[in-house]
Amino acid sequence: MVSSAHFAAFAALVFLMVVVPGPSVLFTISRALTVGRRDALLTVVGNAAGVYTQVVAVAFGLGVLVQGSATVFTVIKLAGAGYLVYLGVQAVRHRHKLTDAFAAAVRTTPGRTRTVLRDGFVVGFANPKSIVFLAAVLPQFVDQAAGRVPVQIMILGLCLPVIAVLSDSVWALVAGAARTWFARSPKRLELIGGTGGLVMIGLGAGLALAGRKD
Repeated sequence: MVSSAHFAAFAALVFLMVVVPGPSVLFTISRALTVGRRDALLTVVGNAAGVYTQVVAVAFGLGVLVQGSATVFTVIKLAGAGYLVYLGVQAVRHRHKLTDAFAAAVRTTPGRTRTVLRDGFVVGFANPKSIVFLAAVLPQFVDQAAGRVPVQIMILGLCLPVIAVLSDSVWALVAGAARTWFARSPKRLELIGGTGGLVMIGLGAGLALAGRKD
């Protein structure tokens, strides 16, 4: 259904897009520094799931709607921006608790895991830039003559979450290792917690102020 040539070409394009550090990478690093390696990796998985949900939405017409409606684009953009700012504010507010949390180690509970995955999912799905990218690029790699276009889009779109998980996980592990060094000093850990929160607030503000390029 999807030719190997089309799949390879789209995978190469996605790889180039993902490996260049962008908002998702900065978000992952911020999470690794503020809440630790485990939660950062869960955030990566949640973010990838959110992005693939975009792929499914694009396959069934949401991408065209976002491209054609400034209102829909703005609503999605502001929702994602607001959530990033909220997470950043929470990180700054609780930066003084990072030392105790690190010393006690974060306990893995179903509720916490779901919360972290949810945070990553919301940020991934509410990124309007990736929706527009997918809507503009994915159809170009579809074989219209082969039919079943939505299925082709979903198959091609698998490249994005897979490559994103692999790339972003590396960033999460590196940032998590750096957090271990910062944890040797309570003041350093508080500093990096506050900095990570400010980065997330900055990402949210930047996303809110970004306009459409059309």
